[in-house]
Order: sequence, then structure tokens, then C-alpha cells
Amino acid sequence: MDQTVAVAISEWHYPPPYSFYDWDADHDDAALLLDAKSRQGRFFSARDENGELVGYFEFQVRDEDLTIGLGLRPDLTGLGMGADFVEAGLAFARERFRPSRFRLTVASFNERAIKVYERAGFVTTRAFDHETSGGVYRFLEMTRPA
Repeated sequence: MDQTVAVAISEWHYPPPYSFYDWDADHDDAALLLDAKSRQGRFFSARDENGELVGYFEFQVRDEDLTIGLGLRPDLTGLGMGADFVEAGLAFARERFRPSRFRLTVASFNERAIKVYERAGFVTTRAFDHETSGGVYRFLEMTRPA
């Protein structure tokens, strides 16, 4: 992911309650995305068959697990594209990182994403509270074999 794409993604705004995921809601996360050195090998842009930016993936290797972060462009959410988007990212990650297991976290209110992840084979392994975006929120950790 280059700087131009990182800046474009940092300016995405989701409708409430998904505005929780806006990059300007958490300045530390935004700084990570916008720093070329931190982003290298960690953040990847996702494009459609026409080369149009549709989202991004973040991958962090932890032992044999691969922790995944992801975002679909705001105007594409809720249109039934989530499952294909997630599967494409998992296929890329499987080939590039060769993990044993995928792991992700999702805000517990985000039922739309949770359903997509469950359809992709993820199961909830724990719930926890996490301070982010100016408050404390409940998250689910979900995993699946790679």
C-alpha cells in the first residue's frame, strides 16, 4: 500500500454506528496507517478487477497465527460483498504468510461483520473489553484454521 492509498483510506467515513471504524476516531491507529515504515509488509490495498480501490487488509504474524484487520470501502458495505472480500483476503494471506490459524477481533455490536466472519468459518473464542476511539467497547475475538 502506498502513501496515496493510505491517505485515501484514512479519509473514509462510515455511517453510524460503523463510524466507530473511522480512522480519525483513533489517532494512534491512523498514525500507524499513515506511517510508511510501520505500514510496510503489514497493510495491503485491495482492488477490484478494474483496479478500483475497494478495501484494505492488515496482517500481523504472531507465532503461527495471523491476526487480520480489514476494511471495505464505506460505499460498498452492506451490499453482500463481504464474504467474497474476506475470502479473497484469506487466500492472499494463506499464500503469503502460511499461517496455521487466522485471528481477528470485531466490535460486538457489528452483527453484520460477525455474520460474514461466521460464514467464512470463524468462531468466537473470547469476548473482552478494550479501550479505543474515546471509550471502552466490547469486542469478540474470532479464529479459524488457515
